[in-house]
Amino acid sequence: MTDLGSPSPAPLPPLSRPRWLRLLPHVVVCWIALGVALAGADELNSNYHLGALGTVTGVAQGVAIALALWRPVPAWWLSLAATVVAAAATSSDMMTGIPSLGPQGPDWPWSPPALIAHAFVLFFLALRVPARVAAGALSLTALATYFLQGLVGGPAYRPTGLLAVVVFAAVVLLGTALRGRREARTQLVEQASLTEEERARRTLLEERSRIARELHDVVAHHMSVISIQAQVAPHLVDNPSQELKENLEGIRHNALEALTELRRVLGVLRSENPDDPYGLGAGTGTAPDSPQPTLDRLDSLVENTRAAGLDVTTEITGEQLPLAPGVELSAYRIIQEALSNALRHAPGSAVHVELWHFPRGLQVRVVNSRPERPAPPSPGAGHGLLGMRERVAMLGGTLVTSQTSCGGFAVAAFLPRNGTAPADDNSTGSTGEETS
Repeated sequence: MTDLGSPSPAPLPPLSRPRWLRLLPHVVVCWIALGVALAGADELNSNYHLGALGTVTGVAQGVAIALALWRPVPAWWLSLAATVVAAAATSSDMMTGIPSLGPQGPDWPWSPPALIAHAFVLFFLALRVPARVAAGALSLTALATYFLQGLVGGPAYRPTGLLAVVVFAAVVLLGTALRGRREARTQLVEQASLTEEERARRTLLEERSRIARELHDVVAHHMSVISIQAQVAPHLVDNPSQELKENLEGIRHNALEALTELRRVLGVLRSENPDDPYGLGAGTGTAPDSPQPTLDRLDSLVENTRAAGLDVTTEITGEQLPLAPGVELSAYRIIQEALSNALRHAPGSAVHVELWHFPRGLQVRVVNSRPERPAPPSPGAGHGLLGMRERVAMLGGTLVTSQTSCGGFAVAAFLPRNGTAPADDNSTGSTGEETS
């Protein structure tokens, strides 16, 4: 009941579309309020003989309807108070049976305009406030009706209390049901949005884990090489000193410890089974003991894609200078994901893979033509481009993705040779922009 004492606003929202009809419900309700105000004033003056008081209470009923569009709780109080005042003002005449009221008297305590007005107010109240508040308002309305008709009463009137309570209960139930339906739909939309955000976040974490796992494998390879070289080095020197042997043994021991810890982390990060519907190795995991691919395996990747039904051509330009292992791995994965996306979303298209070797880095571009037929439902998670961006950003490179003028799709990336952003950011940015 405490909520019925709060005048906080709860406006009825406008229609979402069409835009030119957004305020149509408000306009219609205001016209209804005007009609109820005029009818109520006439009813209270002609049948209740209240004079100026009848005009004021009748207009108050119409104002309550309009007010309910923005502040339903104060509107309910105004409507109930107007009805109680009008009914109480004429109750003494009905008790004495004044002939001017007619043989049966007026409809009392709820006149037809008052009943209509209060029904509208309760409906808007039930739409905008919790069900318990609407139930409280209905209970107080029923209590006031019982007090006027059951305890005060009079011989010369037509009772409308029972009809009014039934109508009010019906509109409150209708308003509460519509409010519950709207809240359920809103919660469903919010839940769907949260689910999509959670899916995107989980995909991002999985992609980062995969990237970290691959880069760790690169580091593990180097640590293994360091360990072996430290073990072999004493045999390459005639009469090595004891201090040299101890230092090399320390290097080998530290490398093995780091390798052991690294393998433990990799065991947590690695997934057991790859998710690769096209046989391109573009899933979310890799086999636990398989070596990480490099650009030397590009021909094999292209052949697998051709076997899956795409026409793929390759073009390699420039002097092939050594690349950092992480750069080679990321370049391979970007091409792999782009080919996998072409298989999923552009069946029957022609794909052109271009590699440009520059002194400062590697530029990769994969362009597919317009698909020859509609793409079937994709078996992937739909976040391949997200993984590409993560890889490129981690290496300090740039990535550009866009649709082509002929209806295809292009993926272009520039990766710095050493896996770090060049000092001259402008040159890097311009290289990335040229790929678009």
